[in-house]
Amino acid sequence: MKATQQLHNLGQSLWLDNITRALLDDGTLARYIAEDSITGLTSNPSIFDAAIGGSDAYDAAIHAKTLAGHDGEHLFIELALEDLRRAADLFRPVFDATEGIDGWVSMEVSPLLAADTDGSIAAAIQIHQQAGRDNLFVKIPGTPQGIPAIEEAIFLGIPINITLLFSREHYLAAAEAYLRGIERRLAAGLNPRVASVASLFISRWDVAGNAQLPDAWHNRLGIAVGQQTYRAYRSLLASPRWQKLAAAGAQPQRLLWASTGSKDPAAADTLYISALAAPDTVDTMPEKTLQAFADHGQLHGVMATDGGNADDVLAQLAEAGVDIQALPAQLQREGAQSFVKSWQQLLQRIAEKSTALNAKAQGSIAR
Repeated sequence: MKATQQLHNLGQSLWLDNITRALLDDGTLARYIAEDSITGLTSNPSIFDAAIGGSDAYDAAIHAKTLAGHDGEHLFIELALEDLRRAADLFRPVFDATEGIDGWVSMEVSPLLAADTDGSIAAAIQIHQQAGRDNLFVKIPGTPQGIPAIEEAIFLGIPINITLLFSREHYLAAAEAYLRGIERRLAAGLNPRVASVASLFISRWDVAGNAQLPDAWHNRLGIAVGQQTYRAYRSLLASPRWQKLAAAGAQPQRLLWASTGSKDPAAADTLYISALAAPDTVDTMPEKTLQAFADHGQLHGVMATDGGNADDVLAQLAEAGVDIQALPAQLQREGAQSFVKSWQQLLQRIAEKSTALNAKAQGSIAR
């Protein structure tokens, strides 16, 4: 039995952290679903920047939409949603079979809105309506300004993937926003069943921390943060507050492991996938990591619900010089800035392609 199937059997959802038009057109995504237990996918500005810039698969659509009067952010959202609708339809049987627990795709609001609460709410409403798919998450970052936007979006009935979380405290703030949104729906007499995932980024901890640590301590920081957060997640699901909401019909906001590709060439390419094996969670992995785990991945047990030795590991890493308290905010800022850079580069790339394609078409007409 493939290791991916073993993860699926223990109750973890495996999602692909990638989307390209080629994956859809050549049947690769369908094959991952059939052969590697993939039951959802995520996207972000960096993924779409690579997809659109790395091939000519989008050129015809860019040209057609330009001729129709679309440009900039609006044109990109149209392109992205074309792909995500197709992917959502592939995952619809999983979505239906699991009653909305699994089978999701995700579309991010503009990274320029990370510090804009009202703008994030408006963008979430627009994407949700424009997508036209029940199994599409709108991604909103769990920044200080994003948290109230998340609560309001949940209250409005919009499924939300909360992104750019880097610590137990970030997760708890995201979970609190979800709970408040659901509680407000119940108080208003609305259906409490609104889906959400809370995405904790793992490998970026080690990218930041390894430089400050001896080799023996490399690549342990992200996993320890994950273990600590998993304990908080399990405690929340066991709490009277959540049990009351569950009894009223709410579905749990699942913890999602993000940034699970190994960045250290000296580390195993399946390091984080094996370490983060945990029931009732989602693991979204880059394509290379999925292929590696399907080929030679191994499970080494299931993550302990009490967090195992995470507190001891984090204490020792703090003594070794890692600022465990300050790093989450730094990583969140850097992550937001990275997505802004990709977003701006993406829009510039689309504009340049649009101009070039239009010039080419005009040249053909002139000849």
